[in-house]
Amino acid sequence: MAFSFPEGLAPEVYPLAWLVGHWRGEGVIDYPGIDKRTFVQHLVFDHDGGPYLRFESTLRVLDSVVPDALPAEGEWPERVADPAEGEAPAKATGTPSGDAGTVWSTETGYWRVSTDRPEGLEDAKHALEVLVSDASGRLSLYLGAVGNGRIDLATDFIARTSTATEVSASKRLYGLVEGRLLWVEELAAFGEPLRSYASAELDRL
Repeated sequence: MAFSFPEGLAPEVYPLAWLVGHWRGEGVIDYPGIDKRTFVQHLVFDHDGGPYLRFESTLRVLDSVVPDALPAEGEWPERVADPAEGEAPAKATGTPSGDAGTVWSTETGYWRVSTDRPEGLEDAKHALEVLVSDASGRLSLYLGAVGNGRIDLATDFIARTSTATEVSASKRLYGLVEGRLLWVEELAAFGEPLRSYASAELDRL
């Protein structure tokens, strides 16, 4: 089935059109100083016609068996499915309830496709600016690129309140793989260098 752009979506964010919708699935948190645990994530990308996407993410931790880890970043294909080239994202056939578990984190923010083209950016990719507000007291600006169904982001700036956990850097990778949204995040926090923090595999609802 051919992919169609969401109704009313601004042309400026067409490179991100494949993200629009509701996603849900399970993931795992594994970081020094934090007990390894599973979570359910509900992730929403929507729009109001403006030149950006809005997003909201909620992670709820579970008391269940930790799933097998997702592929490490270096094991992901350089090119993954790109719906704009004709492959429609698959819908979920069965996902855990988004109301299960205890809230671990919530984020809201905006994703924008930049008109800047950094030196060395591949022709098939578009520069991104992502603003993330974390309910725990952090504001983060990510810069990166989207192309071929893959998104790479890294923090350019992080601000926090006096009571928020100190996070000095973060990287995120998102990819559409066989109709599912996979992501991994690296963090530099608690005095640790940048290293793997969490990953998840989500189905479109």
